[in-house]
Amino acid sequence: MTCSICEGRKAKRHCPALRSEICPQCCGDGREQTIDCPLDCPFLVESRGHEKRAGLNPDGFPHQEIRISDTFLREREELLTAAGRFVLRSAFGTPGAVDSDVRAALDALVRTFKSLQSGVYYESLPDSPIAAAVAAQLRALLEEFRKDQQQRAGFARTRDADVLGILVFLLRMAIDRDNGRQRGRSFLAFLHDHFPSGQPAPPSSPLIVPG
Repeated sequence: MTCSICEGRKAKRHCPALRSEICPQCCGDGREQTIDCPLDCPFLVESRGHEKRAGLNPDGFPHQEIRISDTFLREREELLTAAGRFVLRSAFGTPGAVDSDVRAALDALVRTFKSLQSGVYYESLPDSPIAAAVAAQLRALLEEFRKDQQQRAGFARTRDADVLGILVFLLRMAIDRDNGRQRGRSFLAFLHDHFPSGQPAPPSSPLIVPG
C-alpha cells in the first residue's frame, strides 16, 4: 500500500487525522503543519519528547513590568488551576483553535486587564476571529468563576490584578511551549496533561490544512 499523501512511498503508519495510511516522511513533514493532528496520536505524542523549542529568554518576557513570583502563584493556586482549565475549554470549544490562537487570545486579555489597572478601560481584541472567540469564552469563564467565588465567600476574593498576573503567566508559558508549527498545539497538550478539564480533546479534522 502506498502513502495516501505522496502516493509514492510505502505506507507504514495509520494517520488518525486523515483516516488513511501514510509514510513516515509525510507524517513527519506534515505533522501539525498541514495535518491537523489529534492530541492523542501516538506518533505526535512520541514526537513531543524530541521537539526542540527555542524557549523563552527571561529578557524577552512579554509585559515585563508585571512580576510573577512563586509566592504569587502558590497563593493563587485555585485561580491558576481554574484558568488553565478554562483555556482548554475555550480552545476545545472553538473549532480550528491552535496554540497561536491561544497566545493571541491571552495577550488580548492581558492588555484588556492592564487597561483596567490604568483606570482607562479598553477592550483589546485579536485580529483572528478564532482567537477572538477563544478570548471571549475565556473571559466569560473567568468572570463566572469570580462571581461563583464571591457568592461562596461573601466577598470578592479575586482581584483584577490577580487575573492579570495569572494571564501573564499563562501567556509566557504558551510562548515557552511554542514548537513553531503552523498547527501546533504543544501548549494545549501540556495543559491537557497538567490541568485536566474532564473534557476529551476534540477530534481531528480529516482534511489536510492548506500550507
